[in-house]
Amino acid sequence: MRAAPLVDGAIAGAVGTVALNVMGYLDIAARARPASSTPEETVRRLAGAAHVDLGPEDRAATRRSGLGPVLGYATGIAAGAAFGLLAARRRVPLPIAAGVLGGGVMATTDGSIAALGVSDPRTWRPKDWLADIVPHLAYGMAAAATWKRLRPRSRHGR
Repeated sequence: MRAAPLVDGAIAGAVGTVALNVMGYLDIAARARPASSTPEETVRRLAGAAHVDLGPEDRAATRRSGLGPVLGYATGIAAGAAFGLLAARRRVPLPIAAGVLGGGVMATTDGSIAALGVSDPRTWRPKDWLADIVPHLAYGMAAAATWKRLRPRSRHGR
């Protein structure tokens, strides 16, 4: 197995994650809403489940605020890498790639926060879903466009 599809996918996932974060921050600015505490709470729950001590509460809070975004980047990059491996030998149309990437990351993150008891998506209001869907669509579109740019048709002999 060649590493290029994995690396190209990881790069696409990183670009998608930047797009997701930009959309999230634009939403914060546009609606003058506070940043979500979900990433930090997810880290708290994961650390607890793994029996990892993040230190005294003042330091633990700071660590959670740093690890929350890192967890988001890791998820986005890993999803891109996985897509790279799956899509390496076939031509995936851009809209399908965008949907698979954005929907996959959204399902992963929403499923994780539900499983950890951080939030229950079944109780979300329409505006909550919109605030979740739009950044994930941006992730999918940016990651898919980057994948397409990194993996031109000529590389596959087609």
